[in-house]
This record gives sequence, structure tokens and C-alpha cells, in this order.
Amino acid sequence: MNIHEYQAKAVLKEFGLPVSNGRAIFKASEAEAAAKELGGPLWVVKSQIHAGGRGKGKFKEAEAGEKGGVRLAKSVDEVKAFSEQMLGRTLVTVQTGEAGKQVNRLYIEDGSDIETEFYLSMLVDRETGKVAFVVSTEGGMDIEQVAHDTPEKIITFSVDPATGVMSHHGRAVAKALGLTGALAKEAEDLTAKLYRAFTAKDMSMLEINPLIVTKDGHLKCLDAKISFDSNSLYRHPEIVQLRDVTEEDEKEIEASKYDLAYIALDGTIGCMVNGAGLAMATLDIIKLYGEEPANFLDVGGGASEEKVTAAFKIITADPNVKGILVNIFGGIMKCDVIANGVIAAVKAVGLQVPLVVRLEGTNVEKGKEIIRSSGLNVIPADDLDDAAQKIVAAVRKG
Repeated sequence: MNIHEYQAKAVLKEFGLPVSNGRAIFKASEAEAAAKELGGPLWVVKSQIHAGGRGKGKFKEAEAGEKGGVRLAKSVDEVKAFSEQMLGRTLVTVQTGEAGKQVNRLYIEDGSDIETEFYLSMLVDRETGKVAFVVSTEGGMDIEQVAHDTPEKIITFSVDPATGVMSHHGRAVAKALGLTGALAKEAEDLTAKLYRAFTAKDMSMLEINPLIVTKDGHLKCLDAKISFDSNSLYRHPEIVQLRDVTEEDEKEIEASKYDLAYIALDGTIGCMVNGAGLAMATLDIIKLYGEEPANFLDVGGGASEEKVTAAFKIITADPNVKGILVNIFGGIMKCDVIANGVIAAVKAVGLQVPLVVRLEGTNVEKGKEIIRSSGLNVIPADDLDDAAQKIVAAVRKG
């Protein structure tokens, strides 16, 4: 689960981390009061969407010379004008794709005098089971280009959960950023607080870009992006309340109601599979035969007929889907339950595209008989390779 920048900074502030003062607004009419409350003389008006690259982003149908999704205002009137221009419009960045995202809220923040910009992020390194720090002296909007062109400027190290963060980790951050004296001490303190925030809130990713040194010689988190481990949200009701469903795919929201693991993709073949490994293999073999999957959907090992029906409805709700592949290996999941769910869903929503079904495992013959006697135009498959070739051929046939 992702949250907005202003929410992320509020979380960091709980742990004593240095962030600028700011106010979130949802209407342009709130801009003047927010600006006056902050006092100025410089303000930054920031679009709040779940995507990076806002500063270099462009609004759809932008006027000539119009600035991006992050703007520096030098007066209350400019804060008001920028707010009116930005709210309700669609911002396109390198991370949103051409569709862009509508700006429904802004963050008005005190301006900062920047001496130096750095990059710092934290994430879970699943290969080592540790929390990894990623730091670079090359902070700012072009960190992706830095990683591509000069990877040696990016330093990484991990923190063993058995010991937790220690002083030498803070010194490693200071050394990587070339900080000495009082700033090195601040880096140690910042590193410890970031680690505590990361672990206490079950984050999966925390990015500070840029982490700045102000002209008066202090570190400050000028931007913040946080993702949380969705499996741990039951422990954090205060984080769940920060969820902005307008930033999420409607199909993914619907899937979460049924505890389905669903991720929308850009292809044309909808997939319903049980088990994450089998789902990944199914996506891979579709690509192997030259087409693209429209989703990742894992119905899990013990899905009910209701759950399967919901999954099928979610797939068919995607207008990009030109064909559907159901690939089930029944262990805990029974093939006849899957078959009944597919039949119920098809009858409920109708079937406008080719459907290939591959069943194997527990009650497989019952499942196949249910589908055969349903009267539906379903293409049976003997194995995964056969299923992939058949759905690809059906989609290409149109």
C-alpha cells in the first residue's frame, strides 16, 4: 500500500525526523489560508499523486510555458494561482504512463534553502532477509539516470535484523555522502530514526529524494515516498486510514474485497491461476508465445466458488482482455470448485471472448465433466503449454 508525500512526512515526523512544515489542501479555496498559516516568504506547491517524477511531469492540455507538478511560489497570490491551475487536472509523469493521474490534493510546504541534494532509500532485500540502505551523493529528479549511467555512485549496505541499526550504519551513510563533523552526527541520528520508522511501521520501501543539506548546515527530508507491506496492515489501522483508493486500479480494489492477489497489467490475455509460482509461469509462457498477459491473478489454494466467480468478473471487467486462460492445479483447491465458479461467472457476466481452461489435480475429471456439460464454448487444454498456445491462437484469430 502506498501513501502520499504529505502523509509519509507525517509518519516520519512521528519518529523525530526533520521535515518541512506543510499543509495538505483539497480545494483551491483552501490555498490562501494554508499559505498564510505557513508564513512564507517561499512556498512549494506539490501535486499529490502516487507516482514519481512530478517535478518534470506535464499536465494534459498544458499551456505554453506552464510548469510541472511541483512549483515554487513567491507570494500568497502565486500559491492560490498554482492551486487553481493544478487541482482537478491530469498530471503525466514518467511513472504514470500516458494516461496520467488526476491531482485531487496538493501539499503546500515551506520553501527550503538547499545547499546539497542527496538520495537515500530503504527496502527489504528478500535475498538476504535484511533491510537494505541505498544512498548516493547524486540526489534529485534524475536518480534513475544516475543508476543507469554511473552505478558506482550508488552505495548499498544491509542491516541485520538480529542486531538492528547500529552506529556504524550511520557512519556508513555519512561516509557515502561525504559528510563530516556535525553533519556526520546528524546522519547517524537520521539513519537510526529511519530504521526505527521502517521496522515499526512494517514498510516495504522508504525513499527520501532528495535528502538535503540546508544552507544553515542541517539535514532535511525534502521529499518522502513510502510503501507498506500489505500483509502487515492488520497491525496498523492508523496506516490503513491513509489509503487513497482514487489512486488505485478499481479492479485491484475489488479484488482486495475477496482477498484475491490481483495486479493489472498491460496485455490482452486475462489469467486466473492458483498459486503465485504457477501464475508467474503462466504469465511467462504467454509472453513466450508472443502475447502479453492482462493481469496477475492468484485465487489462492482454498478459494470458494464465490471467490472464483468474483475473480472471473474482475478479469472480464477489463476492456483490454481479448481472451481468458484459466490454469488450475488442484491440490487444496478442487478442480470441480473451480469449474463451478467459472460456469457461474460466465452465466452471470456473459462470455464475449475466447476461454481456455486447463485443469489438473484433485477432482480433475469432475471439473472437466462440469465444463463439458455446461454447454459453454470453452476450449479445453491438456497441459500448460497446450493451454498457452490455444489462447494465443484464439486471441490472434480475433
